[in-house]
Amino acid sequence: MQYLTRRTAIVSGIVAIGGLALGTKVSAAQQAENGSPTFDASKNPTLEKIAPYKARFGRARPLVAVVALNEGTVISDFCIPFGVMARADVADVVSVSVKPGPVKMHPLTFELQSTIDDFDKRFPEGADYLFVPAVSNFKDASLSKWVKAQSEKGGTIISICYGALPVANAGLFDGRRATSHYSTEEMRVELFPKVNWQKNIRYVADGKFVSSAGVTASMPTSIALIEAIAGPEKAAEVAHDVGIDNWDSRHNSDVFKSDPDNADMPDANTKPEITIGIPVKAGDDEIALSLTAEAYSTTGITTALAVAESKARFTLAHGLVVIPDVVTGGSKSVDRMLAPLDAHHATRALDIALTDIHKTYGRKAARHVALFMEYPGFAG
Repeated sequence: MQYLTRRTAIVSGIVAIGGLALGTKVSAAQQAENGSPTFDASKNPTLEKIAPYKARFGRARPLVAVVALNEGTVISDFCIPFGVMARADVADVVSVSVKPGPVKMHPLTFELQSTIDDFDKRFPEGADYLFVPAVSNFKDASLSKWVKAQSEKGGTIISICYGALPVANAGLFDGRRATSHYSTEEMRVELFPKVNWQKNIRYVADGKFVSSAGVTASMPTSIALIEAIAGPEKAAEVAHDVGIDNWDSRHNSDVFKSDPDNADMPDANTKPEITIGIPVKAGDDEIALSLTAEAYSTTGITTALAVAESKARFTLAHGLVVIPDVVTGGSKSVDRMLAPLDAHHATRALDIALTDIHKTYGRKAARHVALFMEYPGFAG
């Protein structure tokens, strides 16, 4: 199976870098404990719960950080937790880059609100919760060091999808249960045999370490954190606002990886791409933008670009700054423009994108996106 477009680069980078660490297999004791190298949680389902928030340092409400690697971070893994938590308004939410300057969130480019150095100066006690998304180099020394430092300060670490790999690389999952996207099942066991890896589960909560499965698992995981902070009624309110009706941990990734439509798609690294323009403006919703951009950039035949009225950078609904790729009427153009974002329900953006991909580029392309993103809501 090929893993396409912007996530292809991340998976390829993981394999190339991870090859340096191969050679240690799962211990016999761990295999005996799990029953297999990766424990299938669906065979003994237990609903996971993030521990209720306990105030620290006299804070009126919790501090949530979402960190990104400048050289490459997956857009939905970052923007969904950021957007959901910011919408909820139950915590102070800060976007953090490892270094100053732009952050490439495949396929778009952003500037964040803080760097890790600035964050440490402003909040020396650390974050209460830290989201770690998929990044292009899970062995980045600065990222690993900072994630570990936040954990040592007592923060809860929450990995999203492939974001489990930088957390595992920091040694923080050793001896604990954790999960990640289905495509890394064999690789993560080889790279990190001390972790009690789980599969067929949406998210795992092991004390102050939380990890989520595939792409769309980031939304229910974020809602689960809202429940831990503000209770089930607030969680249900936010869930309804973003367009989901369930956020428990039950999930079966095997359903998505076993479908033959999820294989043999064209490889975007070798096939010329069709450029799709997303019209963006100040105040647009981060979740809707990220889901739209990721959907089109996961087809294997299209990639999304941010199109704006000028080159000027502008701020989205909750503080992320977008750097436009294309200016309307400028010398650089796109092959096709989309309609403006519909941000009323965040998840509607994904439904709209998948419906359009199905209509324009075929059912197989739409199914490929839905399966890779582990999105059960699309039956095209």
